[in-house]
Amino acid sequence: MQGQDPHARFLQEFFWGVFAYVSHRIPEVADHLYQIDDGIKAGFGWGLGAFEKWDLLGVERQLKAAEAAGYKIAPWVSEMLAAGHTHFYQIQGGARTYYDIAHKSHQPIPGTEQFLILDTLRHSRVLWGNAGCSIFDLGEGILGVEFHSKMNTLGSEVLSGIHRALDKAESEGYNGVVIGNQGEQFSAGANLALVLMMAIEQEWDELNYAIQYFQKTTMRVRYSDVPVVVTPHGLTLGGGCEMTLHADAVQAHAETYIGLVEVGVGLIPGGGGTKEFALRLADEYRNGDIELNAFSDYLLTIAQAKVATSAEEAYDLRILRRGQDYYSLNKRRQLADARQRCLGLAQQGYRRPSERQDVRVLGRNGLGAAYAAIYQMQYAGYATEHDATVARKVAYVLCGGDLSEPQNVSEQYLLNLEREAFLSLLGERKTLERIQHMLKTGKPLRN
Repeated sequence: MQGQDPHARFLQEFFWGVFAYVSHRIPEVADHLYQIDDGIKAGFGWGLGAFEKWDLLGVERQLKAAEAAGYKIAPWVSEMLAAGHTHFYQIQGGARTYYDIAHKSHQPIPGTEQFLILDTLRHSRVLWGNAGCSIFDLGEGILGVEFHSKMNTLGSEVLSGIHRALDKAESEGYNGVVIGNQGEQFSAGANLALVLMMAIEQEWDELNYAIQYFQKTTMRVRYSDVPVVVTPHGLTLGGGCEMTLHADAVQAHAETYIGLVEVGVGLIPGGGGTKEFALRLADEYRNGDIELNAFSDYLLTIAQAKVATSAEEAYDLRILRRGQDYYSLNKRRQLADARQRCLGLAQQGYRRPSERQDVRVLGRNGLGAAYAAIYQMQYAGYATEHDATVARKVAYVLCGGDLSEPQNVSEQYLLNLEREAFLSLLGERKTLERIQHMLKTGKPLRN
């Protein structure tokens, strides 16, 4: 906005025109400025409203620049500045306020008392933070963990923050923990760049530790002494989906794109996702049912990297559980709804569940059918050789390995199989090519 090149001038003229226009629309189309911003965001999909952008660019600075360029700003803006109000929006007492033209003062935005807006809590409720995440006091005895890494990827800083929040909640008597954020995306998954770097340098011990640490984190989410609610929204892929799968309860947003997409980069879900699908598959078996039918559904969900395009569709993919996981239609209500869910679980007398030792797996019975189906897909040209290799690894973990007959195994047994398969695929050249291509282009490579 301070440049002199043609592109900067275009941007300046655009914003000055917008600022002049919206300043004159009060009270013609709305009585209050926040209503205009709400309309622009809802109707045109802007991330920030016009007055919010004006705040970011500096109200007084842009007023002078616009008027110098010949734009006529409504007089109330100058009157606001003359009275000492330098922003259209402010945070006061933990609440977001707007400048009310009629009262010539800042007033609370009506209805926002029902929302939990992290930006309004950032200056007074942050208890701890690092480069990847922050821990908030959300009120009602509930802690919140917010990601703020690039694309909210789940690196060591985020994982350590989750452990720290759970430690704090358990030791200091909090009612529970909500894991979520209010960014554009919930999480794009694990830090692939770091995984690629360690694989290229063949740092296998470090990789094994990193995967194990991720698994321990998701298992800690499942088996903590306090209830944990996860709030997926937007893109919730890979590790973000695995974190969601291990929550005591999920409060998703209706517009959530969630799935286990690791096969797209030549890997399998390695943070407990494959294990969790094996567990849910086992719980779905009923006496007399043909077990291979349900097994096929779970296998294809991972092997084809299926992504639910809404929270409702996530039920069909068995990522969300009906009667246990819910979603909010209004994204701004999501965290408040999640806090209420978490508090409700605590008030119902939450007790830490026991780690499962009774996960039924099919062994060779399932492997034989899975390997035959995978071969047919490859032979028909629907899957490449490496697609088939990855799919066989998924099937191997879901079936509990090369067991002679169906039997019950522990969650830890499946986690060990999952980690072994993940590491073995990182030793494949085609997997490294897929990861590198994804990091470079953002698109999957079919090699």
